[in-house]
Amino acid sequence: MPIATLPASPHAPAARPARIAYRSVGEGPPVLFLHGGWGAGAYPLDGALEALAPSFRVIVPDRTGFGGSTPTPGLVDGFHRAAAGETALLLDALELPEVAVWGHSDGAVIAAWLAIDRPERVRAVVLEAGHFTGHKPGSLEFFRAGLEPEGLPESLQAALARDHGEARWRKVVRAGAEAWLRILERGRAGDADLFGGRLPEVGAPALLLHGDADPRTEPGELARAQAALPAAEVKLLAGVGHAPHCSRRGSVEAIAALSGFLARASGGAGRSPAPDPR
Repeated sequence: MPIATLPASPHAPAARPARIAYRSVGEGPPVLFLHGGWGAGAYPLDGALEALAPSFRVIVPDRTGFGGSTPTPGLVDGFHRAAAGETALLLDALELPEVAVWGHSDGAVIAAWLAIDRPERVRAVVLEAGHFTGHKPGSLEFFRAGLEPEGLPESLQAALARDHGEARWRKVVRAGAEAWLRILERGRAGDADLFGGRLPEVGAPALLLHGDADPRTEPGELARAQAALPAAEVKLLAGVGHAPHCSRRGSVEAIAALSGFLARASGGAGRSPAPDPR
């Protein structure tokens, strides 16, 4: 994988320099994919990349602490915004003045922060399975279970080991669980808004891509995001969980919505994939 070298990163404050491994697939207007809390390999991108690559250049970096990038001892408090700062530095290193940003899960929070803090760098933003509140009582046991990653399904353990290495994947899962348990604790204390009231500052065209059966979404959470972003397009997929882009039930519809949105945001570049003949 290619490596971009950053002099420093707010997401890895002890690393100087910080090395970012990334993939680049396809040609055309750049689209930056920001992965979720388990890394890019946990929720396969193959189908989405195949659909987008003929018309877009899709760049898939590993944040510091993940995959082939510089390891970190854990996630800093406020890691979403810190990762947005790292992402802006990566765009500098790759000489990309402006991109469309597609974030999944934690990556969606990071994408929104990038659009808030560096609006001149974000042409459009896709928030897939995004988090908008830190008050998530329905996810408390999920994140507690992340402290013991050996309990994950064997197929997922194998995917995480391929992505982060056998020696590191457990640390990645534990670090995310510990960070989110801190967020949940603050949420219970009343500090629940992951954006501190600033989500309406996202000025770029936005798509909210979500499954209505997402177990990480609290009742009313998506509605609050829609209220904060009233101009956003919304694609809500029936019976789909936390990863619409690779869901068996909804991936074709999700990728079509993603591709069409990115094409419109890029002035007509790109095309929607053909419907699944099944």
